[in-house]
Amino acid sequence: MASTSTPLTLPVLPLDDEVVLPGMVVPLDLSDTDVRAAVEAAQAAARTGPSKPKVLLVPRIDGTYANTGVLGTVEQVGRLADGDPGALIRGVGRVRIGAGTTGPGAALWVEGLTVEEEVPDPLPGAVTELVKEYKALATNWLKKRGAWQVVDRVQAIDDVSALADNSGYSPFLTTAQKVELLEAADPVERLKLATGHLRDHLAEQDVAESIAKDVQEGVDKQQREFLLRRQLDAVRKELRELNGEKDEGEESDDYRTRVEAADLPEKVREAALKEVEKLERASDQSPEGSWIRTWLDTVLELPWNERTEDEYDIQGARAVLDAEHAGLDDVKERITEYLAVRKRRADRGLGVVGGRRGGAVLALVGPPGVGKTSLGESVAHSMGRKFVRVALGGVRDEAEIRGHRRTYVGALPGRIVRAIKEAGSMNPVVLLDEVDKVGSDFRGDPAAALLEVLDPAQNHTFRDHYLEVELDLSDVVFLATANVLEAIPEALLDRMELVRLDGYTEDEKIVIARDHLVPRQLDRAGLAADEVTIGDDALRKLAGEYTREAGVRNLERSVTRVLRKVAAQHELGERELPFTVGEGDLRSLIGRPHHVPESAQDPAERRTSVPGVATGLAVTGAGGDVLFVEASLADPETGAAGLTLTGQLGDVMKESAQIALSFLRSHGAELELPVADLKERGAHIHFPAGAVPKDGPSAGVTMTTALASLLSGRLVRTDVAMTGEVSLTGRVLPIGGVKQKLLAAHRAGITTVIIPKRNEADLDDVPAEVLEKLEVHPVNDVRQALELALAPAEVEVPVAA
Repeated sequence: MASTSTPLTLPVLPLDDEVVLPGMVVPLDLSDTDVRAAVEAAQAAARTGPSKPKVLLVPRIDGTYANTGVLGTVEQVGRLADGDPGALIRGVGRVRIGAGTTGPGAALWVEGLTVEEEVPDPLPGAVTELVKEYKALATNWLKKRGAWQVVDRVQAIDDVSALADNSGYSPFLTTAQKVELLEAADPVERLKLATGHLRDHLAEQDVAESIAKDVQEGVDKQQREFLLRRQLDAVRKELRELNGEKDEGEESDDYRTRVEAADLPEKVREAALKEVEKLERASDQSPEGSWIRTWLDTVLELPWNERTEDEYDIQGARAVLDAEHAGLDDVKERITEYLAVRKRRADRGLGVVGGRRGGAVLALVGPPGVGKTSLGESVAHSMGRKFVRVALGGVRDEAEIRGHRRTYVGALPGRIVRAIKEAGSMNPVVLLDEVDKVGSDFRGDPAAALLEVLDPAQNHTFRDHYLEVELDLSDVVFLATANVLEAIPEALLDRMELVRLDGYTEDEKIVIARDHLVPRQLDRAGLAADEVTIGDDALRKLAGEYTREAGVRNLERSVTRVLRKVAAQHELGERELPFTVGEGDLRSLIGRPHHVPESAQDPAERRTSVPGVATGLAVTGAGGDVLFVEASLADPETGAAGLTLTGQLGDVMKESAQIALSFLRSHGAELELPVADLKERGAHIHFPAGAVPKDGPSAGVTMTTALASLLSGRLVRTDVAMTGEVSLTGRVLPIGGVKQKLLAAHRAGITTVIIPKRNEADLDDVPAEVLEKLEVHPVNDVRQALELALAPAEVEVPVAA
């Protein structure tokens, strides 16, 4: 039990993040202001009596004083070991801190009560066992530290309170643990705390020693293993020399034999033999050995001198292309030209000129679904070459093209080298798919790494970062595919020969569906060719009204839906086979059409049934498309003058609208238009499908026609679509994508198209069957376009507001 007595008034000596327990003797630095003030105040108070100066040692943790302090006596004042002034203070007993008071000096004085501790005598058996345990643990810890002189002093302490307070000297105790010991008034409880802290510390030490021992044993084992393996290698070498034998199982000898037996170019052989020598010198434990083995395996697996013989049957190659793809005459002609030139060069012994062979680099650019990827396989088939496809969509790491340095863990050669290795020949057809989807970030620009690969003047000495030897790519036919030409870097596009695939005509789609899509989907639907037949009229309706696209991907999906529906109805007993799908059966099988031509709609429902609406032509990433332009005038009393544009338009398109408005304002009298309306009333031009971004100058003619129709009250002919850039003087300037735009007009049921006069030469690229169904009017001036597009005003027509 413990009780408090003896009030005291003492100066406070704060201890920052330190704790002194009773019985401890500690030196304190008097250069600290608080320490010096407390000692001087204690000395001043002690002059009136015979006792030694007394201070109250109080822990100050993060600026907060503890509730219990230690009565300390100043034993001596002098110099510390480093020469600074100091005081030697002995802890005497615990003091409960009370209220502050006044006293001499600059120190803080407080009132306190001493804590008188009572220990039962004799000690109970549990306390005796606790004393024995603490002494045993302390002796064990002191022996590990080599403090033999302290062991006897600890063993000589019999007082429970003194034994518990002796743990204050332990360096492993935290400040919080020492404060806990200080504030524990019961000596037995205090000894239990000290014993627990000491026991936990010894347990941590045991774990740390066990880990250190395991690590040392592991290191010793590796050293012994390394030494024994070196000795074993030496013994084997001596045995082979004594017997005059050569160990054929040696890995380095095996690699040397493989390199010498392989059909490698001279420089590659030299590089490989140097790596074999490094492998022979490397130890089994060296990581370099695994790098060298992987590199040698890669080099030996490449087909350095393997080539397939080209098929020089030019007519047979063209027949293969025609059989596998309908249309695409530009690509077929280019491949036929390439094979014809190769044949003539081979006949004259000009296969290799200046170290380079006659490869080709073609860029197939066109909307999705026109067969760019499948065309690569047909090209390889027609030439008798191996085919490899390299998907570049989303590639952002330059090392994917040129390979990693061999020093990196998990290094691999680039995709080009892996494609050659996969093909098994040095002259395959390599399809670089989606080259416009290549990105760039902090890992480099893969498109820049392709510059050397796709340059016919450089790729005969292509160096991969992993191989670091020259690889001849000059005999490879590279086909790059892309949807958007503008997304290909200019320097990369300059190294390729551009071939545009602008989409199929409706007749070509019917041929493709009949000869390729329907047979393939019949097989996938589990139907025989004589069980279901889709007529040409049904295919034409599917291509024209159910799908409106440049390619045939959605057309194939529609064919699949039709065949699936027929198969399901037959299994349900609702339809008998064989069955021929006609135009009239499509609605019951797959629903109503999605795309009805404007010319087929009711006149009152057509978009151009009111003045101020014109039909334009545009080019998107999915091919050509029809674009409607709507114009209106604001009420003169409520609307402000000016031009409002909506439809998510780009800067170039906005400028085209300003030019159209300026032209009509300056030439309105000449065109017999009420120009005053444009000055007093605000004009609004809108492009529907407002969620789709639009830009470009080719809608200038369309916007001018829409505004002229609005002002004159004359309707724009439903069967007319137009394209062209307009200048301030009314000139119609050339634009791009004429073929794609005319194909889109044909798909939409347009019969008359207005184009710039300077684009007349581009009509040679448009299929003849499309031109036969279109009436194309090349114009130089926007006035000609207005005469062709605007219907005569037979009756007064209200202006659309």
